[in-house]
Amino acid sequence: MAISTRHQPELSVIGLDSDALVDLYRRMLLSRTLDIRAWTLSRQGRAHFVITSRGHEAAEVGSAFALARGRDWVCPYYRNLALVLGIGMTAREVMLTIFAKAPDRSSGGRQLPMHFSHPKWRIVSGSSVVSTQIPHAVGLALSAKLSGEDIVAIAYFGEGGSSKGDFHEGLNFAAVHRLPAIFFCENNGYAISVPQQKQMAIQDVASRAAAYGMPGVVVDGNDPIAVYEAVRAARARAVAGEGPTLIEAKVARFTAHSSDDDDRLYRPREEVEAALARDPIPAFGRRLIELGILDETRDRELQAQVTAEVDEAVEYADAAPEPDASDLLTHVFAE
Repeated sequence: MAISTRHQPELSVIGLDSDALVDLYRRMLLSRTLDIRAWTLSRQGRAHFVITSRGHEAAEVGSAFALARGRDWVCPYYRNLALVLGIGMTAREVMLTIFAKAPDRSSGGRQLPMHFSHPKWRIVSGSSVVSTQIPHAVGLALSAKLSGEDIVAIAYFGEGGSSKGDFHEGLNFAAVHRLPAIFFCENNGYAISVPQQKQMAIQDVASRAAAYGMPGVVVDGNDPIAVYEAVRAARARAVAGEGPTLIEAKVARFTAHSSDDDDRLYRPREEVEAALARDPIPAFGRRLIELGILDETRDRELQAQVTAEVDEAVEYADAAPEPDASDLLTHVFAE
């Protein structure tokens, strides 16, 4: 049975001080601003392909803040722009990936945009094939257990990814060997255009955890603090040798699946409007203001700062050198 954590925790007892909470909010703002700019660039023909994380920011940044950033292994999927910013990637690095420029830290311009990796932050390069990152995370968790490192490996995926064999094989292996792994499902209700009820006969992906002998946690993905607490608890459990946890964050996808998709063909506009009314970013901003951690003046300053940061990142990446054709096969064949 899934364990529900739909409560509203008190900010004073979660281990995040005021500066950290404002930083969490700032990174959510930065993700949204970068996301909108990337979408605009795709419509201008300057970015070839974009997958948005709009609506997922609270779940992704909240989870990032609960990890040992730079030590824990992170296996993202293509909707994890907010996650990688929460871990530590910069606006410049993201834009270099979107423009596919030579200095791009993710792949030197070889990967599709939104396929992030970063050695410093232990963000592992992913595939466009969904759920392949799950067994990768399991392997990293096995390595951590064998080496005795006090770290975890976390895999992110959508609810559609839980229909893949990689999901079931990965969770089973991790549970059998009590590995320090976290499986983080971002359930927005759609696997591209396929609604959840056409994929599975259950309400919560987290209920599948019971079949593998691990806890399953359902959390409100619009609440970054609830997500932070859920991931922090799962991490503590993992490093204590108690095995993996499956976390399901209920979120909403504000846009089409990608810049090449038109969700008006399969998704009612009323549903999208209802999701937008629950936007987690202004909601968290209001929460910080109500608690006296933020005021409206500082809020406007943060929004202006992230806009300037994104403007500078676009200019920087646009001027960066293109990959050289002579480097095309580097890291493709053994040398």
